[in-house]
Amino acid sequence: MTTVVQPPSRVHLPSLMVGLATMLGGTLYPPLMVDAAGRADHTLAMALFWAMSAGFIRGVGFVPRARVWRWLFSGWACAAALALAAVLKLSH
Repeated sequence: MTTVVQPPSRVHLPSLMVGLATMLGGTLYPPLMVDAAGRADHTLAMALFWAMSAGFIRGVGFVPRARVWRWLFSGWACAAALALAAVLKLSH
């Protein structure tokens, strides 16, 4: 059996800051995740929670081994989810 040696993970500060900012923004100002009619916007919330999750996971330096999870929780996925949330919020 071959053992794969991976380099040590490091903190990724931009992703961690996105995770923290999203957490604080959603906690301190919940109307951020509502649509124009005042109802919960589940698509926007999903994009924000994806950005927050990816930000925390990649931000603390954890890099999953499985390719799918590594992509879903990468710094690029964090940025893509944040961009999607911005587009969804601005389209209302």
